[in-house]
Amino acid sequence: MLKISTKLGSLVVAVAMAMPISSATAAKKEFGLWLEELKAEAQSNGISKPILDTAFRNVKFKEKIITLDRKQPEVTQTFQQYMAKRLPKSLVDMGKARLHKHKAVLDEVSRIYGVQPRFIVALWGVETRFGKYTGGFNVVEALTTLAYDDRRADYFRKELMIALRILEDRHIKPGDMKGSWAGAMGQAQFMPSSFVNFAVDHDKDGRRDIWTTKPDVFASAANYLSKSGWRGDQTWGREVKLPANFDKNLISLKIQKPMQEWQDLGVRKVNGTDLPSRQLVGSLVQPKGGNGQTFLVYNNYRTILKWNYSTYFAMSVGQLADKLVSP
Repeated sequence: MLKISTKLGSLVVAVAMAMPISSATAAKKEFGLWLEELKAEAQSNGISKPILDTAFRNVKFKEKIITLDRKQPEVTQTFQQYMAKRLPKSLVDMGKARLHKHKAVLDEVSRIYGVQPRFIVALWGVETRFGKYTGGFNVVEALTTLAYDDRRADYFRKELMIALRILEDRHIKPGDMKGSWAGAMGQAQFMPSSFVNFAVDHDKDGRRDIWTTKPDVFASAANYLSKSGWRGDQTWGREVKLPANFDKNLISLKIQKPMQEWQDLGVRKVNGTDLPSRQLVGSLVQPKGGNGQTFLVYNNYRTILKWNYSTYFAMSVGQLADKLVSP
């Protein structure tokens, strides 16, 4: 401990100063002050003190979450690596079994929302391995950490406020609000804003439960797709082959052409046969890191991108949906 004496007129003041505090301690103090201001804002927006006290109990800034935010799979994995990891045979087999097991409720949901059961199950499988891996993060803590970080602070702050409203409305208890490191919740992996806009109380028990109630999970996923532009009479796309010297400028979601035009340009199914005769409008996509693999994708692919704007993700959902109904 150092003592520094300073003369102020005739007065000598002894000032005791501790050694410099660590940057981590300083950051923690700053986070604490920021958090108190955030809680005050939430309370002014109608979130009750009991909910705030429970939701923020033991909440801390988690560096692990920031690290995960910086390591997105499309940055660290090739397309083939991603697909091999996300769509093993075991997942396909589990998906087929669940498509059969939940056929009655899936068919009912499909009739209401116009989304084929195989796509509902595929989303369920890709997101959480059919509810097995929903994420063990405290959603409030995850969103608080990301709201404090600079990268997308405004977005995650809004999501955090919505999450608190979901707790206030008693759809889930604070201790049970678990999800991914990014704050995506339950078996459908909805962000709080998606929950508010699309979650459905299919079993009519007064709660929109995307954590444990499968009918609510299925209906919520189907409602999301339906309201986002899904077409129940179409598939998502297919892998194709391009002719030699094909104009690579045509490989873009910004370019859409009916099937016959792609056929005339030499595009064929991956086995070399003609494209389907139905004149769906499609675009050519080559996933980054995919070694030239090319897909002709339709409206429903674009709709899946509204769920998660990731080429890898949308491809995995589409391909799993195909595998679920293949021999």
